[in-house]
Amino acid sequence: MKRNSLRFKVALFFSALSIALLLAQALGVRALAEAQEEKLIAALIRDDMASVLKSYEANPALLPPFDVRINGYVSGAERRAIVLPQTAAGLPAGTHEIIIDGREIHIAIAPLGPAVQNQRLYRIYDFNIYEKHFKEVVNALMAGTGVFALLTIWLSFGLSGLLVRQVAGLARQVKTLRPGESAPIHPGKYDEAELIGLVEAFNDHHRRMADMIAREKAFTGNVSHELRTPLTTIKTSCELLEQDAAIVGKSRARLQQIERAADNMRELANALLTLAREESARDVEPVAVANLIDAALTPFADCLAQKGLVARVEVERELQVVANRSALAIVLSNLIDNAVRHTDHGRLQFRYADGWLHIEDTGPGIPARDLPHVFDRFYQAEAPRASTTGAGIGLAIVKKMCDRYGWAIEIGSEPGQGTRVSLSLPPAR
Repeated sequence: MKRNSLRFKVALFFSALSIALLLAQALGVRALAEAQEEKLIAALIRDDMASVLKSYEANPALLPPFDVRINGYVSGAERRAIVLPQTAAGLPAGTHEIIIDGREIHIAIAPLGPAVQNQRLYRIYDFNIYEKHFKEVVNALMAGTGVFALLTIWLSFGLSGLLVRQVAGLARQVKTLRPGESAPIHPGKYDEAELIGLVEAFNDHHRRMADMIAREKAFTGNVSHELRTPLTTIKTSCELLEQDAAIVGKSRARLQQIERAADNMRELANALLTLAREESARDVEPVAVANLIDAALTPFADCLAQKGLVARVEVERELQVVANRSALAIVLSNLIDNAVRHTDHGRLQFRYADGWLHIEDTGPGIPARDLPHVFDRFYQAEAPRASTTGAGIGLAIVKKMCDRYGWAIEIGSEPGQGTRVSLSLPPAR
């Protein structure tokens, strides 16, 4: 899942807040300017009408031409002649705005005194030029707001970079930390109290991780010695007893079971030790897949023969993949063990196609409800016979190995038709 950086979030917050404030300010200034414009126009018209009415009442000879269509005198404050529509006669006294030839025109209507036979005066005002200039100023204000908004975004990203610089530096230092190899982070490099607390928490976690890894290395070393020594003794004793011709029948079969159990325990110990060694993920080499499969099948030869299972390795002998040999051997061993343990008849087939190694068996299959959990540690699907049950750790180890080395693994199964395990192993180039 893609996540945004702290810098982006801080910049986005400051940008959104600043742009909202700039926009609110611009809209407020525009609304205030428009209100002031209307008040100014109303005051100009009021003063002009008072002066004109006073002059006409003092000297009726100054009255403008009479328009019979609207039954009143028509006077223009502008030199440009404007013809009023006949509907203007129905307008009440006062100031009105009408549209004439696509222009907004103000009309002031006022009754004349008794000296002019109580007629009405229609005085026309055209403020379009002033309103046009006003709109240009307002548009310039809005454009300036847009420029400031862009500048705000740029400044927000710059300032957010300064704010989160130390957080980014801390992240880089944390990435370079290696338990037992790197020195703790020095809190004196940071100014903010919150970051210093975070540094101390990281250092504490780093110390605990180093102690845990030291204990784990000591434990794996002890396991390597304490387990392998008795297992080697058991294995050697089994090999010596196999040379004794007096051991026959069931005794020899039990001896072989002990030897196989010792081999399995040794493989399990190797798997656990490999998982515990982080540096093993870098130890890779070209590996012949077919030869490794043959080697992994060898310990199961007797079991395959007893059950009458046929192992088919349909993999080209020259095919090589780049992998950790021990890890891949452990994965194959566990997958083969799982397949052999649950298959009583039929075959065990190995195929390689399009970068995937497919291991198929003709066992009873895995119920659909159990498929999502087959890689869970200690999980055991229901088995038709108690003898086929395991410890529930083999496939969990396989999944850990695959995750460690980046191998995709998939399991497909249908009850009664067998199981197919697919392992992604791109060929070496």
